[in-house]
Amino acid sequence: MPQNFDKFVQNHPLGTIHQLREWGEFQTKTPGRDKFWAIEALDLKGDRPIIASALIIRQSLPFGKCWLYSPRGPLVDYSNKEQTAAIFAKISQIAKEEKAVFFRFDPPLLQDDTNLKKIPKTRTAHAHYQPESTLLIDLTKSEDQILAQMKPKGRYNIKVAQKHGVTVEECTAENLQKNIQEFYNLFTQTTGRDHFSGHPKKFYQDMLEIFDPQKNAAASAKLYLARYSSKPIAGAIVTYFNKTATYYFGASSSEDRNVMAPYLLHWKIMQDAKAAGYETYDLFGIAPTHEAERSAPSKPHPWAGVTEFKLKFGGQRINYAPAREIIYKPFWYWLIRAAKCLRGRQKNNRQIIEINYEAK
Repeated sequence: MPQNFDKFVQNHPLGTIHQLREWGEFQTKTPGRDKFWAIEALDLKGDRPIIASALIIRQSLPFGKCWLYSPRGPLVDYSNKEQTAAIFAKISQIAKEEKAVFFRFDPPLLQDDTNLKKIPKTRTAHAHYQPESTLLIDLTKSEDQILAQMKPKGRYNIKVAQKHGVTVEECTAENLQKNIQEFYNLFTQTTGRDHFSGHPKKFYQDMLEIFDPQKNAAASAKLYLARYSSKPIAGAIVTYFNKTATYYFGASSSEDRNVMAPYLLHWKIMQDAKAAGYETYDLFGIAPTHEAERSAPSKPHPWAGVTEFKLKFGGQRINYAPAREIIYKPFWYWLIRAAKCLRGRQKNNRQIIEINYEAK
């Protein structure tokens, strides 16, 4: 039953929002992600309780192929070989039925967890969706203690924003459509400035609607906006699951950056989450190695800039185990990888040509 599945996820020590059925519903609204499964492995004794679960998302590939993905899953006692084998057998059955090329999963385990070695036929994935490292801020401390554990520059920038009269609001249902548009306008500025791709506006709209706090008891999502002189200048989408609030998406204006609005934005989110009883604020994604702390980085991590920003809030660094894969169709796996690498090289060559042309 769906209720039993979500209850298992909520009660599991490794459970996250990414393993709820609602996350599958949200993901399948994105083109190319057309199907999901909420699978369970049951104990064959007694009342047959759930002993393991996995949310599996089907993703399209070229040539009519597909692959399967489980974000921060499966949820199982990885030290128990029988339970682990049971849930992975169910995943392999779905892969067989769907003729999947491979299955990728982000284990909800820490980097040094030796239980990963007990999963047969897996290899380290060449790519990942979920962050490999993050920062967790302890909200059980007093506000003064939370501020004290921040970097001095973090505390200073919060005061700068307050001095400039920046205000922060939690967006409510009455103006949500207008606020989503304001957030998306900021987001397009962010992607253009920092040279990364984002999702269409509907993606964020779907997320906020599916995880509306008024509709969803298991998990929720909220939009916050910071304003300067009544103008939206920074925004964040935050998810809430169990005792953790997670900074999922962020955006900021290319103007008035000197007023340091994002710092006050996050401080307000932390204050509200703490007041609501949440115990952890997850900044959701930093560079595995902080390039700003390296003397001569050969190639800065794509998240080096945002990592420097997030580190100013303090917190505890957590490193997750790398994503893993099970390859079912090696020929198609390597053919599709080669095709993607070729497209990547062609894209880089075009960018080099454009840069050289503009430099003339």
